[in-house]
Amino acid sequence: MSAASRGSASRTGTIGVALGSGAARGWAHIGVLRALAENGLRPSVVCGTSIGAVVGAAYAAGELDAFERWARRLDRRQVAAYLDFGLRGGLVRAKKVFDALAEEIPDRDIESLPMTFAAVATDLATGHEIWLRHGRLYDALRASVALPGLVSPVRSDGRWLVDGGLVNPVPVSVCRALGADTVIGVDLNTTLVGRRFRPVASDQSEEAESPQSTPSSGLDGVRAALQRVAGDVRQRLGGEASVPRDESLSILDVVANSLNIMQIRVTRSRMAGDPPDLLVAPRLRDFGLLDFDRAEEAVEEGRRAVTQALAAQSGGL
Repeated sequence: MSAASRGSASRTGTIGVALGSGAARGWAHIGVLRALAENGLRPSVVCGTSIGAVVGAAYAAGELDAFERWARRLDRRQVAAYLDFGLRGGLVRAKKVFDALAEEIPDRDIESLPMTFAAVATDLATGHEIWLRHGRLYDALRASVALPGLVSPVRSDGRWLVDGGLVNPVPVSVCRALGADTVIGVDLNTTLVGRRFRPVASDQSEEAESPQSTPSSGLDGVRAALQRVAGDVRQRLGGEASVPRDESLSILDVVANSLNIMQIRVTRSRMAGDPPDLLVAPRLRDFGLLDFDRAEEAVEEGRRAVTQALAAQSGGL
């Protein structure tokens, strides 16, 4: 660690880290946390939204090593096996993945964590930002990752909770409210504008829209749509490259990229009023929503982004 880094760290006071949303891009948070520690910056206030909450919880629990080993072991087949498809509120229930994670990192009460921690969720009825700071850890994480339409919402204290990225994708404000003097924000979505889509084969889209294939009942129509989305997910995780004859988009692309645009706009607005003291922005433009098998690449990009952000910071923290 350089003398400049040591001097910067000594002036920061209580350090908070705000880990942003971003689905599979979230593995970059592991590299960010590793690189910050190597530069003498060790957060004691950890706040996360969606995947940021999941990685942040592992760090706050002192289990980042075990969590990173688990993430690096994931391959496309395992990711596909964790997708428990359903019809109630979302395409995926996410029970399997949290059950698997609990085998590596046991569930516990948030209050028992050795660091101050909060996961951010959204009240689906009111749009209010909800800070989850008490109760069972995995219940909070499950609510924070409930991406609307894709992951089923969670019922908690009489409220339906969904992904916190709808209201606070990079929870800088939460870190400050919980006592952080210096906040490091990690934005996983800033480089996504203008990204290229993976088109689907034209014969698939034609089949999906064919009048002959349209079921007569509304319920059958919903089930057919769900099957098409699930098929698209399985195709991508199976690595089957389609050879498109046009530029059709899958339902998954439309939903995921619409949410990305919304979160980018919300993040810009929130940060304009309450910017972090250091912004780390990994470049993850080519990462898809479900590329959870690419942990090694994402972790290294997180490390690189910290090096770049610290080098660009004039006067230290």
